[in-house]
Order: sequence, then C-alpha cells, then structure tokens
Amino acid sequence: MANRLQQVTNHLLPSSYTANKIGYKSPEDVVIVSALRTPLTRARKGPLKDTLPEEMLSHVFKAIIKQTGINPEIVEDITVGNVLAQGGGATNARMAALHAGFPESTAVSTLNRQCSSGLQAIVQIATAIQTGILEVGIGAGVESMTLNYGASSLAPTSERIADTCESAADCLIPMGLTSENVASDFKVSREKQDAFAAESHRKAVVAQESGWFKDEIVPIEAIVIDAEGNESTVLADRDDGVRPGTTAEKLGKLRPAFDDEGTTTAGNASQVSDGAAAVLLMKRKTAQKLNLPILGKYITSAVVGVPPRIMGVGPAYAIPIAVARAGIQISDVDIFEINEAFASQAVYSIEKLNIPIEKVNPKGGAIAFGHPLGCTGARQLATLFPELKRQNKKVGVTSMCIGSGMGMAAVFESE
Repeated sequence: MANRLQQVTNHLLPSSYTANKIGYKSPEDVVIVSALRTPLTRARKGPLKDTLPEEMLSHVFKAIIKQTGINPEIVEDITVGNVLAQGGGATNARMAALHAGFPESTAVSTLNRQCSSGLQAIVQIATAIQTGILEVGIGAGVESMTLNYGASSLAPTSERIADTCESAADCLIPMGLTSENVASDFKVSREKQDAFAAESHRKAVVAQESGWFKDEIVPIEAIVIDAEGNESTVLADRDDGVRPGTTAEKLGKLRPAFDDEGTTTAGNASQVSDGAAAVLLMKRKTAQKLNLPILGKYITSAVVGVPPRIMGVGPAYAIPIAVARAGIQISDVDIFEINEAFASQAVYSIEKLNIPIEKVNPKGGAIAFGHPLGCTGARQLATLFPELKRQNKKVGVTSMCIGSGMGMAAVFESE
C-alpha cells in the first residue's frame, strides 16, 4: 500500500514542485509560527475546573498574539476542535476570538472529529492556506471535561440502525471496552500496559523537572471555587496529572475499570482533563514578509476508518499512509507524538509499526497529563516542535485513535 501511495503522489506532483515537501523550502509552504497551550489539569479537581472553554481559548489566543506581535486583523479564519460542548462550542469559540482581540471580520468555526478534532482543525486551516482560500489562520482545540464530560454530551441514537448493522452498533461500545477488545484481540498484556503507563509518568516527570514544557505552556491565573462557593485565584503553570513515583508495580494493584476480568484501569488509561491549545499557520512568504520566526512546516496528513469495536488501532493504519504521502518511511521519523488514549492501543500501534519506543512521546503522554478531547491534537503540536528543536531533529508525526473507529496522523518538519 505504501509503495502505491508513493507512486500516486509522485504522479500527481511535478518534479519541480517543492512546497510542503521534506527537505525543501518553498515560499508556498504552510508554516507554523506559533504553537502554545494551557497546562492540562485534572477535570473537576484541577485549577482549570472552573475556567470555561472560551476563557481557556482566549488565553492561548492572546498568548499567540503577544508572542508573535502580529496584528490580529491579518488572521482571516480560526477553526477550533471541540467534542463535548453543546452546540459544538461555536458560540464559545467566537466569544474567545473576540475577547482575545481578533476583529469581528475574523471568521470562526468549530468542528468535531472526536479525539482528532484539534489536529483536524489545524489540517483544515493548512489546507485552506494551501489552496489559496486563506493567507493566515489558526487551528486550535479546547475541552472542558469538567463542564461537559458525561451523559449530557451524548446524542440520541437509532436502535433500528444499531439492530440491523453490527458495525453501527459497535460505535456505541464505551471507549474503555474498545480498549479491552484491543488488549484481548492482540494479546496486549496487563503487564505491558502498566509498564507503558508508568514510563509515560516517568518521562513527564523528567520533562517537568528539566523545564522542557516551558516553551509550550502559557501559565494561566485561574479562579477556583471551593465547596462553600468561595473564590480564590491560583496560578496554573504545569500539567497536574503527572505523578512522580508511579511504577508498574503500583499500577498493577489497581482494579480493572470497565470489565472485572479486563486489563484497562484508571492507571493505564488517559486522564480526564481540561485544556486548550492553538497553532498559528501561514504561507512561508507571509511569515518572511512579517519577519516571524518559523517553527516548522506542515507536510501532509491522513485519516482512515477502522472497525469501531477496536477503534484504538487507528494510529497503526493512519501513520503509514501519512508518511507515505510525505515521501518517507516510518524509520525516517524522528519523534512520534501518539496519543495515549489507552495503553493497550498505544502499545499495539507502536509494536505493529515497529517504532523504537525512545521515539515515542519523549516527554510523556496523555496517561501522564491528560486527554482533553478536542484539545489534544493541537496540544501535541505545541509539544512536538520544542522537542524536535531540543533534540536537534527534523521530522515529527502526530497521531491518535478516534472514537467510533478511525485514526488520524500528520507529518511536520522542524526548522
């Protein structure tokens, strides 16, 4: 499949075409000039539990304006990934943009591709820039799982369709049980899952202690309301789900969370969290005209469908297509940011693709610091570029599984 995809790509692109190709620079490249995020904090417990989505978004939007010094009027469109909020979070996103200082002429939309919503927002803006619809745009993501996680976010579904289509019925399987299906079908042991989860925390602790998150996290003064209704202001400046001292042995003592005979626990699954992230994109020639530093460029992306009952395997199928479209091999990728929705699916995807574990989530992942659904795809990019720079590496891939049975991946090059 990879060879055929490469043949198709080569056929479609003239040999003189270099925009958005690895190893080449073109004025037409879609580049990233800023990628920032809030800390990710525990839903219902962390310092962002009383901070609304538009407040988190406005904070990162303002930070991007301040960091780059851009005139907000040049941003033509903003797309925000959001999964749980009522009304798709459309009003929240528009309020955030206006509050941050973008003019009324800056358009705003939201989208929901579940766990890949933040990445899909970035790709949508990048594609619009590639095709000449936009010159400058922002792809972002936000989720307040404190506010919206639970039954209130679930839409009614048709029993008639579920009764007559097995795959459609599988879309209704709780995510935790799809994790159990992956573990069972592909023999991903509890021991492997707990070891992977412990390593996520270990790497995140090292990254925090070493200051490796400082270039991506924008601290936020948050108002926290206690049980008596009293307000206090706290500084949220770090991912608060990271637990020093976490070991596979300690995680092994936790009970299964979704199936009494299962292997998925609260310790080897992603944390329920709150957070926001945003990425500023434009043509290279525009960034050069504005004298803006370039973090890197967007190369390409892929999204695929997989069986809903094992939705977690998505990265194993999306990554090969994305890297083939980029004209490279999996071995050419320096860093993979693969979302740790569950250790079972992350372990499976990594082993299926024979990815060296040292290339995966070098600062930890969602098991350690959380997976605010609509935010994660944009958060990964804010994490990826500083790490590529720190390691003096070039090629990065972000990827995640997607609820209801999909996977998405995108390829970027650091500069």
